[in-house]
Amino acid sequence: MSRALGIVNFAANNIWVDGLSEYRPIGAFSFLGRYRIIDFPLSNLSNSGIDQIQVYVRRKARSLAEHLGTGRHYNINSKRGKVHLLFSETEVLDDMYNTDISAFLDNMEIIERIHCPYVVIAPSYMVYTMNFDSLLQTHIDSGAEVTLLYHAVDNAKEHFLFCDTLNLNKQKGVLSIEPNRGTAKNRNIFMDTYVMSKELFMNLVKKAKKTSSVFTFADIVDAECSELDIRGVAHRGYFAAITDFKSYYDANISLIDYKSTSSLFDEEWPIYTKTNDSCPTHYVDGADVKASVVSNGCLIEGTIENSVIGRGCTIKKGAVIKNSVLLPDVIITEDAHIENMVIDKHAKVTHIKDIIASPEKPGYVKRSDTL
Repeated sequence: MSRALGIVNFAANNIWVDGLSEYRPIGAFSFLGRYRIIDFPLSNLSNSGIDQIQVYVRRKARSLAEHLGTGRHYNINSKRGKVHLLFSETEVLDDMYNTDISAFLDNMEIIERIHCPYVVIAPSYMVYTMNFDSLLQTHIDSGAEVTLLYHAVDNAKEHFLFCDTLNLNKQKGVLSIEPNRGTAKNRNIFMDTYVMSKELFMNLVKKAKKTSSVFTFADIVDAECSELDIRGVAHRGYFAAITDFKSYYDANISLIDYKSTSSLFDEEWPIYTKTNDSCPTHYVDGADVKASVVSNGCLIEGTIENSVIGRGCTIKKGAVIKNSVLLPDVIITEDAHIENMVIDKHAKVTHIKDIIASPEKPGYVKRSDTL
């Protein structure tokens, strides 16, 4: 039996990515052509031997539910393991009440039924790999009551502005959790990842509700920093936080670089996803593809440079795609020029020939739109 219940928390931060969030939660975003963002926390949990997993979602769950299915594609034990999609059952007019605490309380009976002594909570909007079994053992060996995962960065003035940071003492004890206000470049970015006993987790959820109706789980952990033994553990390797449109674009483009990709993907630590049966990508004579990630099932007749191309896309003769992210089933007509863009699923560029945005502010074409 797994030692921990895994929780993928969609309800922690009220993050909205312009355009993309209108159709699906962040975890259901297409990523690097063939994955969804939720594939990373679920694969981390599965590879760590955690097969009782709860996924909490706020809104627009259809695409996520379709992708998760039974959860078998995450290599979860089919007899005792389960991926359980859960919601907050509380209907409120103001979204500030729609917190992760509300969702946990509405599903407390289900949490109590899981016979695991520990809980590992991972975020739905961050991309990284982590052996949670090793992290759990580190937590147990340290004697801490709560262990938090963080990533030290030196660009916090411009990036990670919608994330929290950890203030640590010299012994890696957590003094507080506070928002990144962009006032310093060196920060310990909190990865919204927690390890603790299930009993403590349930007690903190109930205490948060008594303290404030709008408290999140991060709020109650921050409030308990002076009372509990809470320690930070540093993460190494690739790390991205999808907190706005630009960070989504940057994370995709950054993984075109082989060095970045090799720090995220490991043959011994597979990232599972829902697959489909499609033919290999067909490159016709005259196609020119450089420094790009191209998924299967595409027809490539034009030029692609430094871009991510999702499954089943069609790039017609004479079309040029540069520094762009195309989600699945996009069609680009002859002689079109696409640069610094994110083009959502099923969109067609058939009449407008030049769609070019600035690198600092990438553009967006809506899902199923025709331009």
